[in-house]
Amino acid sequence: MALSARVVLMDITIGLKGFIGYLKALGGSNVVKVIPSNGSASESQATSKRLKVICGANISYLADTDWIGDNTPLTLCDVRVSPSNTVNPNIGAGELADALNRVLPFTATDENRPVLQCVNFVAKDGKLTLISADGFRLAILTLDYDGEGQALVNADELKGVASALRGAKRARVSFEPSGESLDGMSLIIDTELIRYKWVSVNGNYPEYEKLIPTEFNTFAHFDTVEAIKATNSLKALSSGKDYPIDLTIGDGKIVMANPDDKGQAELIADTEGQGEVRVDGNYLASVLKACGGMVEFKLTNAYSPMLFSQNGYQVVVMPMLTAEANKQAKAEKEAQAEPKASTEPKAKGKAKGKRKGKTEPEPVIEPVAEAEPEAEPEAEPEPVTA
Repeated sequence: MALSARVVLMDITIGLKGFIGYLKALGGSNVVKVIPSNGSASESQATSKRLKVICGANISYLADTDWIGDNTPLTLCDVRVSPSNTVNPNIGAGELADALNRVLPFTATDENRPVLQCVNFVAKDGKLTLISADGFRLAILTLDYDGEGQALVNADELKGVASALRGAKRARVSFEPSGESLDGMSLIIDTELIRYKWVSVNGNYPEYEKLIPTEFNTFAHFDTVEAIKATNSLKALSSGKDYPIDLTIGDGKIVMANPDDKGQAELIADTEGQGEVRVDGNYLASVLKACGGMVEFKLTNAYSPMLFSQNGYQVVVMPMLTAEANKQAKAEKEAQAEPKASTEPKAKGKAKGKRKGKTEPEPVIEPVAEAEPEAEPEAEPEPVTA
């Protein structure tokens, strides 16, 4: 309820902030009675759409749209005061709460990227998928769900909903036309006490499916609890907030090391293949915390996205670039260009220019930038644009 700007009580919509402020100002009793206004009020109050609020010796009448201004966000919660209101559940309240907690940490905070500030809810093919990305990490979680729809909801409006869902006995997720535009949709989450409704943010979410790697050379299965302990120990050796960690996988273990040789930690793991990659320590810690328990780790090379997965939950993380990673990327690009150059036929006639007016979908994660092999650049994770 605290996440919505407007609250619906018995078909009366009022501003939540003003309503809570009014309730705090009341004195005389800890019990507040809210009922539809009847003929006991003045003629204007009895004939208009109002609520009667009784608290001790205080009696007041609230009209529709009280405490709602032109700038009040259109986020609604419906407070149900009758036990006859029931919810036909189509999703577990606990599993939806867990899903929100696992995707919210990976939304963007940059106000210039409003789409990536949202969680993307996509319902199709018997699944409800929650997607979030911040430019460096991409989180995807899939739940069983019967229905179709899509909505973008700002992460700030979802914070706290998970806690409310954990206290709910039943939950239902649905989509309906918002009326804001021809194709606009609203996301609705119903519990036995409250209905949450969010109008989808305008915008097109990037094609995230293309960013999930599918080919790997290195695999590891390990305990995130032990990995978090190792990450914290390496963080303590760092002098700043940002700290890179080198991961070396192979021979039944994962070695997590400080790049400046200040320390390292070894984890026992089920491994296949061998590989090395550098990752931002803060990003790694957040992913390990979100996964919890045992996790699958898959790696292609030092310059490609790595994948963490667990029971329908996936997190893609961009690596930090090093001189060695750039060298590998350049060698791979040159190897792919050589056969193409030798087999490509010469163009006949005038080359046609690019067709104007057609734009390519915006990527969630940008390709790794090349660097001069002689340079030793400061390792930085690659950004995502949206």
